[in-house]
Amino acid sequence: MRYGFWAPVFGGWLRNIVDEEMEASWDYTRRLCVRAEELGYDLTLIAELNLNDIKGVDQPALDAWSTAAALAAVTRSLELMVAVRPNFHHPALLARQAANIDRISGGRLSLNVVSSWWAEEAKSYGLTFDEHDDRYGRTSEWLDVVDGLWSQAPFSHEGARYRIDNAFCEPKPAHRPTFYAGGESEAAKAMIARQCDAYVMHGDAPDVVADKIADMKRRRAAAGGAPMTFGMAAYAIVRDTEAEARAELDRITTLDPTQPGFANFEQWLSGTELEREFKLQEYSVSNRGLRPGLVGTPDQVRDRIAEYEAAGVDLLLLQMSPQHSEMERFAQAVIAPGRH
Repeated sequence: MRYGFWAPVFGGWLRNIVDEEMEASWDYTRRLCVRAEELGYDLTLIAELNLNDIKGVDQPALDAWSTAAALAAVTRSLELMVAVRPNFHHPALLARQAANIDRISGGRLSLNVVSSWWAEEAKSYGLTFDEHDDRYGRTSEWLDVVDGLWSQAPFSHEGARYRIDNAFCEPKPAHRPTFYAGGESEAAKAMIARQCDAYVMHGDAPDVVADKIADMKRRRAAAGGAPMTFGMAAYAIVRDTEAEARAELDRITTLDPTQPGFANFEQWLSGTELEREFKLQEYSVSNRGLRPGLVGTPDQVRDRIAEYEAAGVDLLLLQMSPQHSEMERFAQAVIAPGRH
């Protein structure tokens, strides 16, 4: 299993806890990522939102791409998975920007391609927001342009949304960055099976995740592509006793409807296809992070992770809070014993 973590670009992950002791700042992010390498983490996911959907739209949210460029220069081994929304970035310019960051990092950049879900954010910044299936049409063409610029010189393209005429991307990436993407609609899964390298999922039970992986493997084989890898989001709580872990779970899921993130989450809910009815835990922690059940003693959490390995998960994208101290605890209790 590879272990990744979400960079704290929003100042936390919990909608019911105001201060998680993890500020949305470059200094905190830098110190966390440098330490994460020492602890054995493999990857960081740098989310991209211009408005903070966890702590409230008026709260700080770090820019993903400038943060990634800075991290490329101060880290040595972490894979930098940077989220990118095709409707917010022209593909030819993003291809050049990404290639340069990949060179700075020594070939450690990857892209988490997100077909935007938050209409209000796009409206706030005067940006295009496509209807659901149109998002994947845009993403598909966007990927064609980025891949073309990374592999050809010069590159030309004339499509429904983009026209490129003898453009160059030099220097090219040190290594072609991996394309990660997630989605549960038919349009999303069809596009990902054709054009991406890895499928990332919200948290869910092992049997549900196993079914999703089997479905994507069938789709990938039908598309004639190389084998995919599979990642899953999860929130982790590790304690010496199960009772202590459950007490922490109770603390973070005690509902506070006055928090500003509540209204934003309601909009997110209306714009996605959920497979379960709305629950308190899914409001409290983003990306269905509590569904995997990584809550308990080190042995319990390791056993649960083994179930996901058996289901076909290659990468866990972890959220924890407060992140610095909890990542230390998780690494010592879960990662290190599994690698010795």
